[in-house]
Amino acid sequence: MAALIELKDITKEFNGQVVLRGIDLTIEQNEFVTLLGPSGCGKTTTLRIIGGFVDPSAGEVLFDGESILDTPAHKRPTNTVFQRYALFPHLNVFENVAFGLRVKNDSLSTLEQIKQVQKTYQLKIKQTKDHEEIKELKRELKEKITYLRDPNIELKEKIKDLKKSLKTSQDKEKILNDIETLKAQFVTKKKIEAEIEEKVNKYLKLVGLEGYEEREVHKLSGGQQQRVAIARALINEPKVLLLDEPLAALDLKLRQEMQYELKEIQRSAGITFIFVTHDQEEALTMSDKIVVMNQGEIYQIGTPEDIYNEPANTFVAKFIGESNIIDGIMKDDLLVSFDGKDYICVDKGFSKNEPVDIVIRPEDIDIVDENEGLLVGVVDSIAFKGVHYEIDVKTKERIFTIHTTDYHELHSKVGIKFGPEDIHVMEKWT
Repeated sequence: MAALIELKDITKEFNGQVVLRGIDLTIEQNEFVTLLGPSGCGKTTTLRIIGGFVDPSAGEVLFDGESILDTPAHKRPTNTVFQRYALFPHLNVFENVAFGLRVKNDSLSTLEQIKQVQKTYQLKIKQTKDHEEIKELKRELKEKITYLRDPNIELKEKIKDLKKSLKTSQDKEKILNDIETLKAQFVTKKKIEAEIEEKVNKYLKLVGLEGYEEREVHKLSGGQQQRVAIARALINEPKVLLLDEPLAALDLKLRQEMQYELKEIQRSAGITFIFVTHDQEEALTMSDKIVVMNQGEIYQIGTPEDIYNEPANTFVAKFIGESNIIDGIMKDDLLVSFDGKDYICVDKGFSKNEPVDIVIRPEDIDIVDENEGLLVGVVDSIAFKGVHYEIDVKTKERIFTIHTTDYHELHSKVGIKFGPEDIHVMEKWT
């Protein structure tokens, strides 16, 4: 896949405080990317820099290889869905979704385009001294402004020429048919309305709100309001949809349902989603790529499987799921030592006798008979979690947290066992 967005060495300071430092990130086309981290880690600031709502203090933001730092938010190929959906209470579902298209087609948009064209050509005219070139630029400017004021001008000129040829033509019927064909191509209010209706219906169907067109937005559930906001953001067909914790205000059950719906919407729309959250379950469920952030830095980038199964450091291991974190020594490739014993592992590339951090996930540890275990301990606590028991086993060196579907008596003596692939060795981070 081709790189769509590139952040290069982005730094951001607010009132002398560094909130982002050295952010390097590549986002590809049609990816679902999640910026994940605790409050204050810099994830929302990163999103706002991409969207053009905040300028970086240093660094570069590229879209399709071109810098967009000087491009204002409303001209970037992005749309944003915020935690508060900002729907218009006086408009129904259809008009809320259609709003962006209507703004795009109104006279204010035309005036803004004319101003932009004038500004561009005035700069070109100022930079050249060639009289003939200046004359040509002025002619081009006049043509462009005429077209912007009347998008049917070229069609009208063609019709005018055809009408002139009627007097001398032998095939008047063909010319009259050609004139009618050209008239059918006119951009009219009626045609614009038909196109708006077609697009609104398309995106309401995409977000599962077909048949809700006339519904008042205040009568919708939180999940339905969110879908209206997403449809409104998608209808202008941005290259990237930015989502700033849009599920935070929903209850747990609805939030879980929307995770799957958002991923399906992203697949169907075929565009890039950049999603901000502090919720690890949301990130693991929806993402193609997760960017774990903390204290203004990126700690790890990877697929959900990479992030969960191969955390780069103790912060990621603790933040994503539950973990048993252990101090160890890497004796050699594929051999690590902790709690007074050597264990075969699958990691290599460390220095001999290098201090390391080890993570073993609770679900990767089995409770067995004490004579079958790698370590022996006592059941210290038991908590029923619905789909499994969370059991703490106290060994000579530490307490291991274990997830199992089997019940074990409190204070009973047990063995614990794990395989080489369950031991994940990480560099120590200071």
